[in-house]
Amino acid sequence: MKIKAAVARETRADLVLETLDLEEPRADEILVEVVATGVCHTDIVVRDGMLPTPLPVVLGHEGAGIVRSTGSAVSKVKPGDRVVMTFNSCGYCETCKEHQPAYCYEFFPRNFFATRADGTTALSKDGERVHGNFFGQSSFASHAICNERNVVKVPEGAPLELLGPLACGIQTGAGAVLNALKVREGKSFAVFGAGSVGLSAVMAAKVAGAGTIIAVDLNPDRLELAKELGATHVINPKAEDATAAILALTGTGVHYALDTTGLPPVIRSAVMALANAGTCGILGASGPEVELQINEMHFMSGGRRLMGIVEGESDPDEFIPHLVELYKRGLFPFDKLITFYEFDEINEAIHASEAGSAIKPVLRMM
Repeated sequence: MKIKAAVARETRADLVLETLDLEEPRADEILVEVVATGVCHTDIVVRDGMLPTPLPVVLGHEGAGIVRSTGSAVSKVKPGDRVVMTFNSCGYCETCKEHQPAYCYEFFPRNFFATRADGTTALSKDGERVHGNFFGQSSFASHAICNERNVVKVPEGAPLELLGPLACGIQTGAGAVLNALKVREGKSFAVFGAGSVGLSAVMAAKVAGAGTIIAVDLNPDRLELAKELGATHVINPKAEDATAAILALTGTGVHYALDTTGLPPVIRSAVMALANAGTCGILGASGPEVELQINEMHFMSGGRRLMGIVEGESDPDEFIPHLVELYKRGLFPFDKLITFYEFDEINEAIHASEAGSAIKPVLRMM
């Protein structure tokens, strides 16, 4: 079938809207008509050649849409179902079997190689191979092929055009707080970076009942939004040293810290702001050559912990519906992060994300 897609053909260049050929779904695959899809920092990083995803490729990994057809082996969803497409996983490795798909042993090839597991792609143009299956979906397109491992059915009546970002960015921030760090009621929490991931963490910390919620960012507008979403305190590192400010505010440091920036100096600052027995989670993407440096005496003597977190340590089949329910109850207003763009405005949406003028751009496809 013919579909409309945004193709990344050159590193650091705008995406190109093209008409592509999409194969019919195989026995274990699902065809989804995309209603809306989020623009994530990971899409931009891949477009810029910072990860070894081959070109040309259709990116996009926060898709939401309607199932149009399924292969003969699919039983999880049926045509007409409303779904969110999330990250992909193998389903048979140790961590997948333990309901930890974010730590799948095949996470990188299943999500970043932009092919099916057998190396093929469902996309082409006039006989030219176009890489697809990015994060098991390639949702910068009118239609996407996914599978049962990375599709999540959502309730009728849920606002489908809003839900795509639950697949990655918002799931990552909220899950880091609720699933990985397991922030406890009354405890203190600080997030470094108040983009879509960090602000999702703020909302989740409020859901968890954290007593002190601190947002650290250089953007005053985002700090104001953080206060609206649940932050009890905000810190701008342009005006004051973040670690010193947190220690002065709490007396002993925070019980939980989360870095969303991937910047080693910021991660060090987050670790130095921990109270005894405190835990810092890191989830920001860094280049493969980046290494961290922390003070060993400070880290060891206080029993502090540092943990890596992928995709909010989520089991999407359980966590995405949970976030939808929290939203419906008015407890997780992630819609306040979203700015809508039409599909043909995809490059404007990407540029707005890069400039920081849009926190979470979402493309309307229909």
